[in-house]
Amino acid sequence: MTSPGTRADAEAEDLDVEEALALVKENPGPAHRGPAHPDRGGHGTPAPHHPADAHHRATPWPEARATAERAARAAARAARRTPVAVPLDAALGLTLAAPLAALTDLPSFDTSAMDGWALAGPGPWEVRDEGVLAGHAEPAPLTDGEAVRIATGARIPADTTAVLRTEHGRTDERGRLHPTREVGHGQDIRPRGQECRSGDQLLPVGTLATPAVLGLAAAAGYDTLTAVPRPRVDVLVLGDELLTEGLPHDGLIRDALGPMLPPWLRALGAEVRAVRRIGDDARALHRAVTASGADLIVTTGGTAAGPVDHVHPTLRRIGAELLVDGVEVRPGHPMLLARLKDDQHLVGLPGNPLAAVSGLLTLAEPLLRTLAARPAPEPYTLPLRDAVQGHPYDTRLVPVVLRDEGAVPLRYNGPAMLRGVAAADALAVVPPGGARSGQEAELLDLPWAAGGIGVCFT
Repeated sequence: MTSPGTRADAEAEDLDVEEALALVKENPGPAHRGPAHPDRGGHGTPAPHHPADAHHRATPWPEARATAERAARAAARAARRTPVAVPLDAALGLTLAAPLAALTDLPSFDTSAMDGWALAGPGPWEVRDEGVLAGHAEPAPLTDGEAVRIATGARIPADTTAVLRTEHGRTDERGRLHPTREVGHGQDIRPRGQECRSGDQLLPVGTLATPAVLGLAAAAGYDTLTAVPRPRVDVLVLGDELLTEGLPHDGLIRDALGPMLPPWLRALGAEVRAVRRIGDDARALHRAVTASGADLIVTTGGTAAGPVDHVHPTLRRIGAELLVDGVEVRPGHPMLLARLKDDQHLVGLPGNPLAAVSGLLTLAEPLLRTLAARPAPEPYTLPLRDAVQGHPYDTRLVPVVLRDEGAVPLRYNGPAMLRGVAAADALAVVPPGGARSGQEAELLDLPWAAGGIGVCFT
């Protein structure tokens, strides 16, 4: 037997991920809390591509984000990934690659909207001994002057003229039912097809599968949804100095990124396939990168030019194309984005924790969002409650909490610190030179604080 959802799946057979992504671009997501930043209307000149060993300059922050989006669109075209049929309990956060068309009328039969009595004709009414419950077969028809007890959601007997709520009826000494207020024809009856008819389009391609969407799909008869597959990510944690348990000692420190990155990447829509600890081993890094079949490889640390920074040499060795090699942003300046294959990229995050968060939001977020065909959030601004010191030339990303239509900058915002961002709702985009108190700043929502789909980390 064909399961519900098959028909829409078949109708979307020729729609690939690239087409779904294009539809999302044409129909962006809902606006956030405020208007777009007036200075952020465009993304500037596209970043030039250059081989991994060429001379380069750091990329301006808005341009780096735009480059990551363009790279993802090119990868989606190259990969031609096929939409997948996903069970409802695994579809949260995915993007619909086929329209959601009702497979049944909703409701599929006339139902009672309230607990009370189903009535036929004018009262008073003789009440049947047995009532009507939800989930039971169609009850016997009513005759004029007859009523029957009925539960919310139960099928309405044929020839019912109205439902009288429990609190609006009384019975006399002879057991006859009387209304305590006027009864209107069709009152508290949900007629078949009130919400939709079979075949009606409920939601278009590009819709994000929220909990409400999953509920609607189930009500409309679906067991699976046709969706854009999650981009696959491998995480490579670099550094000999990292401990996985216990207290820091003897120059060793706890690894904060290993526990933080996988759930953060999942919140951005990715399927995290593996988290591997490479240490400072160039050969192991080369083997891990070349063996990966992920859409995106994320590395931590090793993006500078020190004696054990092996990311750049590895990219040169495999002939990768550097799309972004350093970004004019603090923290996180030495982040990078490289194209390994037409449909595979690597995001190199700095090793300092808050710098790595900056890299996630600057490069990984737009790339993963685009690969997953998620709608881009509308930029919004809020006034800063306190002045924020800026970098002379670079953008700063500063953790903030949102209070009374304003953004309060948090302390503990150094590159190696997570205390500020752990308490934050968003990161404020502070332009070069800083921002005064009351100045509007663009905000980047953190996935769990945005009230959106990113709150799911599974």
